[in-house]
Order: sequence, then C-alpha cells, then structure tokens
Amino acid sequence: MSAPARTFTVRHVQLLRALFAAASALMITFSPDHSAAVGFAVFGGFVAASGFLLIVAAWIVASAGNRWPFILLAIIDLLAAISSGVPTWRTDGAFFLAVIIWAAASGLVELIAGLRARRTDPTAKDAITIGALGLLLAIVLLFIPANYALSYSVEGTAGTLTGIILGVGMFGGYTAIVAVFLAIAGFSPNRPASSGAASAQDGSPESAETTVSDRGSVESGGAA
Repeated sequence: MSAPARTFTVRHVQLLRALFAAASALMITFSPDHSAAVGFAVFGGFVAASGFLLIVAAWIVASAGNRWPFILLAIIDLLAAISSGVPTWRTDGAFFLAVIIWAAASGLVELIAGLRARRTDPTAKDAITIGALGLLLAIVLLFIPANYALSYSVEGTAGTLTGIILGVGMFGGYTAIVAVFLAIAGFSPNRPASSGAASAQDGSPESAETTVSDRGSVESGGAA
C-alpha cells in the first residue's frame, strides 16, 4: 500500500515564502520612509514569519535525517528577528550589520543544502538560486557605506540620498526578486527527478530510501 500524499509539501513552503517576500517588498516599495526603523520592522517581520514557517516545514515536509537545512535556517531567521526587535539597536549601522550577517549565513546554508541534493532532488536548483541571491545581497550591502550621504536637486526639489535608504531599498529589491522566483517555482509543474531518483523506481531499496530521504530537504528559508 502506498503512503498517503502529504498535504503540506515543498511547493507550499515555496509559495508561502514567496508571499512573505512579496509582502516585504510591497511595504518597502510603498513606504516613503526608508529609515533604519522601518527597514528593521520589515526585515524583522519577514525573518520571523520565515523562521516559524521553516520550523513547521522541518517536521512536516522534510524526512528524518534531512531536516538540518530547515532547522539551521529557522535558527538564523529567528535570531535575526530577535535582534531586529531591540529598539536601541535600530541604527543605520546595525541594520547593515544584521542584514549582511543574516544574508550571508542563510544564503550559505541554503546554497550548500542545494548543492548537496542537486543530483536527487529537482527542487535543489531553487535552493541554490535563493542561496546565491542571499550571498549577493550580503556582498552588495558590504559596498554601501552606512554613513553615505549625497545631496541632490531635481527640478527645484532638494533631497539627500543616504546609505540607509540604499540599504533598505536593496533589501526590498532582494525580497521582490525572491518573491517572483519562488512564486514561479511554486506554481511550476513537477519536474522529473534526476538519474539518482529515477533509479529508485527500478526497484532498488537502497536507492529508493536515499531518494525519499533527500526529497524536501533543501527548499527552506531564508530567505528566506
């Protein structure tokens, strides 16, 4: 007798992560204030929601022995959410520090998890892409000085472009890209398994066990 189909799968995790990322992107896009306080509020909400989702996914989606990407990403997200909620830490420099550390850590975990499962899990490519985007965000923010300020005047309207405006904007751009990518991945038809997974269908118990355990192990967070 075949096992009952799961009602909550990697595809649902992708779609929920896309929803969280899209909400964050919209809040930053339509907010006239790109200060550290607003950036931390949006960032904190995003990583908190993602962290709780990954905790649930670790026990429902992932198989035993393959929960480590979900758990690690959930820990990174929740630690970032806690640090974002401290009022005295909501400075321009702290925003850059928090997002850079989070993006680098979560991006690296997801990239490694995707690379490890790329031969057996069709969704591993999605994890590799999201991980790479996280690392790219960390690198971009490293090159933006927190104290940067550029005064400008456009058609008689003066203003100042600051480092925190650029930093919050970059995070908003990252969440927008992640939202689109994960939404496409979540709504895409099921992709065929690789040769390693296909061999499980030939009746090899060892291959079948490996394939089942690997599926659903990489599409986590971040990041999520």
